[in-house]
Amino acid sequence: SKKNTIFAPKKIIVMKTIVYTSLCVLFIMMSACHRPMRVVKASGEALMIDSALDAIQDTAYLVSMAPIKADLESQLSIPIGYAPRALEVHQPECTMLNWACDALLAMARQLSPEPVDMAVVNIGGMRCNWGAGDITFRHVFELMPFDNELVVLTMTGKDLLALCDIFAATGGQGVAGLRMEAKGGVVKSAKIADKDILPDAYYTVATSDYLSQGNDGMVPLKNFVAMWKSEKKIRDLYIEYIQQVQTVEAQVDGRMSVVQ
Repeated sequence: SKKNTIFAPKKIIVMKTIVYTSLCVLFIMMSACHRPMRVVKASGEALMIDSALDAIQDTAYLVSMAPIKADLESQLSIPIGYAPRALEVHQPECTMLNWACDALLAMARQLSPEPVDMAVVNIGGMRCNWGAGDITFRHVFELMPFDNELVVLTMTGKDLLALCDIFAATGGQGVAGLRMEAKGGVVKSAKIADKDILPDAYYTVATSDYLSQGNDGMVPLKNFVAMWKSEKKIRDLYIEYIQQVQTVEAQVDGRMSVVQ
């Protein structure tokens, strides 16, 4: 009994050591035999996505989805406001961009804990015109099919003036709360609340989280010193704004005067 108590643990340790060593040797041998893989050739084929694929549609799936599609179409067609005149998208200033910026600024001022001086919307984010008549949920989804969210940036006047330089060079963008004049790519005047923008002052700008990253050429926007996130989609805020005001209209009022 004494002999077993003394030597049995040592035998177990020796056996564990032998097993561990054997596994290590096996792993090394397998690793030595393994050859690293590398791509020697790659090819691809372009497939056209057109009506030719209609023949292979899953008809059973389409039938099962038909009631859902019909219900969605019905909801998208519900009027939420009325446009007495058409709203169109073009540079340097247009009714659609003015409406979108005015709506964004109004909703930002309702939601933000701090005052909001102005709003910026890129013309590339406006994907359609609206004709006169009823404005439905579908209109808003077609105008802005993105999930961009409202943010309010605190910026220096210096960066805001640099943004105005970009507006002048690119033919104009959507703004509210800001009035600027430019000729030949040079900014002649830039004002907020009828006062010249001061390089050392701070201003708050309502815009999208997408533009806040400096996208679409608006690099100065990413130089913000503070950001407030609404965590609300701009598309939803447009819908809410239309439901509040009912009448969808805007005028070209000279806020973005850019002459090349």
